Amino acid sequence: MRVLLVASPMVGHVLPLVPLAGALRDAGHDVLVATAADAVAPARAAGLEVRDVAPGFDIRRVFLPTALRHPVLAVRSARGDPGTVLVGHLFAPVADRMADRLVRLADEWRPDLVVHEPLAVAGSLVAARRGVPVVLVDMALFDARELRDSAAARLGPVLRRHGVDHVPAVAEVLVTAPPSVTRASRGRPMRHVPVAGDRPAPEELTRPGPRPRVIVTRSTVDDPRPDPMMRRVAAAAADADVDVVLVRPDRRTARAQLPPNVTVVDWLPFATVFPAAGGVVHHGGAGTLLTALAAGVPQLVVPGAGDRTVHARLVAARGAGLAVPAGEITAAHLERLVSDPGLARAAREVAAEIAAMPAPREVAGQLTALLGALP
Repeated sequence: MRVLLVASPMVGHVLPLVPLAGALRDAGHDVLVATAADAVAPARAAGLEVRDVAPGFDIRRVFLPTALRHPVLAVRSARGDPGTVLVGHLFAPVADRMADRLVRLADEWRPDLVVHEPLAVAGSLVAARRGVPVVLVDMALFDARELRDSAAARLGPVLRRHGVDHVPAVAEVLVTAPPSVTRASRGRPMRHVPVAGDRPAPEELTRPGPRPRVIVTRSTVDDPRPDPMMRRVAAAAADADVDVVLVRPDRRTARAQLPPNVTVVDWLPFATVFPAAGGVVHHGGAGTLLTALAAGVPQLVVPGAGDRTVHARLVAARGAGLAVPAGEITAAHLERLVSDPGLARAAREVAAEIAAMPAPREVAGQLTALLGALP
């Protein structure tokens, strides 16, 4: 079976596809990943065959003008509105940029199955052209079909350019979010398997230290602006009995005079270091959130734009963490994060739930059976 996996050109969008892609490859299938920009390197580092279908693409040049054209939606998203309308407006032009090369690639390579994350809707376009099934791999705690359909609804000119009337129905959704957190079951479960990367972690961060360790990380989308979460945690750490590790802080925070219990690193393999941490503080991105849940470590999630507020609320409602705005983080929050037995217990429960979900290699076999059963 030839499987084409498509991801939007962002690290956090390609990583959810990597474990399944590897499992399909290891099962003997021909696997090809199509993406662009920052997402190319991590897929290649995982040993996958990758094609860059939008060379030189800079997603910021799409997102900023789109947000300016839809100011009301942008403001609502910045306030944490969980709607999918702005997301559709943002990612439809991304699909447009990827579509032409992706269509040529699919016509040459002739996949039997297309798998994509919900916002890489150019994947559904090529599935429609080739007449093959499309499978979604979720990458958030949102409904994957709703995300896909929001972007697809704005693809009219792109579809017509390539002779397609509409995107196909989704044959299957692979859901990595644990149901006890989302309080929903939206498809076929698949265990979240964090991608460790090809760089080893500092040895001292792979085991518990003399004091509880809090790892603080922000979005993989590069943003030169000062990060209030990083700045606030660094300040709060001065009065907390914890050790804090800031991962890729903004320039202002990195250059500031930091408390002695705060260190700075430029990268960490979260799958390796989270299990030894007492807590994680992050921006609400789904990848970091799911990796922390899989590690069984309590997390403080900072509500933010779009899905990040929903993510923060869901983690807090499950009892596996705290939802605290960046400007309100205190030393007491950091100490509670690493000492509250209720948070630790709930985090361990969710980790056990994730561990019991089918591994990507099992799901790869299920997809083969699914494809054979389709008309």
